[in-house]
Amino acid sequence: MFAGLALLLAACQGADVQPPDIGQEFDPKDLRDRQKYGTVFGNDAFVFSTERRRDEPGAGAAGIGVNAYLWRATLETIDFVPLASADPFGGLIITEWYQPAEAPDERFKLNILIRDRVLRADAVKVSVFRQVRTPDGEWVDAPVAPGTARALEDKILTRARELRIVAVQAGS
Repeated sequence: MFAGLALLLAACQGADVQPPDIGQEFDPKDLRDRQKYGTVFGNDAFVFSTERRRDEPGAGAAGIGVNAYLWRATLETIDFVPLASADPFGGLIITEWYQPAEAPDERFKLNILIRDRVLRADAVKVSVFRQVRTPDGEWVDAPVAPGTARALEDKILTRARELRIVAVQAGS
């Protein structure tokens, strides 16, 4: 085995390997493909898939179809609200109506969609629904305070970043 390795290394000695010319022109389609899919020896190092960021840490981890950090951060952020359904493959979380103890005449419901396998600012979309109780006991739809959905999205994204940082530090 060592003899074969030595022979292989000796065969490479003296080989004149030149890097590609920086000014080399590519066909526009080839250039788009290189930018979209990466190259074997580029920054992506040995990418053989059709998805450039497929190996992004947390992307679809544990067999789920969305970014694992976003999924976990979402569940942790809304852990005080009962869940109606949670689909890790489609990235959709729907809650039951939640009635805060400090506001017994109003209730909230959340629909959260995780749109991507990559941890990005636009990868999570929160929809907030609010109802108030009328004097006769009926629930009617009411407007949600501006910025409520965005504030929840920001909390989820912040927590997802924290989870990713912890995972990266643990892996080093």
